Amino acid sequence: MYVCICKGITDQDIRDAVDNGLETFKVLKEELAVSSQCGSCVSHAKQILNEQLAATATYYKVA
Repeated sequence: MYVCICKGITDQDIRDAVDNGLETFKVLKEELAVSSQCGSCVSHAKQILNEQLAATATYYKVA
């Protein structure tokens, strides 16, 4: 699903970035340019970022 229409960023793009080591919204914005135009995607992008960070932490904690 598209999260940032302006830049064409999907939820999977964000999840993949977290899986590759991204840990903060600031870095997400720098790397993918999410929320760099209209800003309407900020809350949804942060939600997906936090969900994926939690899922990744759980994965490594259990494994």
